Amino acid sequence: MITSTSNQQIKKIIQLAKKGKVRREEDVFLVEGLRMYQEAPQEKIVKTYVSESFWKREQKRFQDKEIEIVEDRIFQNASDTITPQGILSIVRQYHYQMEEFWKKENPFFLVLENIQDPGNMGTIFRTAEGAGVDGIFLSKDCVDIYNPKVIRSTMGSIYRMPFLYTDCVTDLVTQLQNKKVRVFAAHLKGEKNYDQENYLSGTAFLIGNEGNGLTEELAQKADCYIKIPMAGKVESLNAAVAASILMYEVSRQRRGRREI
Repeated sequence: MITSTSNQQIKKIIQLAKKGKVRREEDVFLVEGLRMYQEAPQEKIVKTYVSESFWKREQKRFQDKEIEIVEDRIFQNASDTITPQGILSIVRQYHYQMEEFWKKENPFFLVLENIQDPGNMGTIFRTAEGAGVDGIFLSKDCVDIYNPKVIRSTMGSIYRMPFLYTDCVTDLVTQLQNKKVRVFAAHLKGEKNYDQENYLSGTAFLIGNEGNGLTEELAQKADCYIKIPMAGKVESLNAAVAASILMYEVSRQRRGRREI
């Protein structure tokens, strides 16, 4: 049992939680909670740690698993959450290739530019899985997908939603367009509401920064501007909420086509 905060494994866990550079160097990330542990592909799990009290309650779950037990006080210190469930795992990072995004006919993508809020990023990933998105592209200045707050907000979708960081998001859009993917941007200049367009063919939505929206350079690359109508005095929506509305409109249209 680990009983000291000076234990090297505990020090490494704390570093992995706080420093993206360490996560990149080690090529791993942290997940906390029983559900995140259960949903993680077993071949991706490097090591799992449980608090002493969690082990006493749940040890039957782990009879054939290699588990490191940690004194409750030490586990609390290592955890990134205020009230930890008592289980965390080190998991290997994912590495997708561009070719993997073209497995389906008429693919459905998101292109995220400079999304900074971890909760927004995680919510977008979670909603994308639910809405049937085939992959997410991220500009290099987006928040680290392996930030523990992002991971928690994905609620497990990090294990299943393909994603790829790109050095030049405008060049990426050109690649998508060359593959017959129509690129849409929610924009104040949009003439049609989002639900007046057709998303049955290859589709991608550009989603911009929470405070500033899309850069003009990227917005100009879109094939079509659309708008989400607003009542009252509201000028814009949270990035994750706006993305969710757009994603589920695509889901609605494509579900309708399958049901015909």
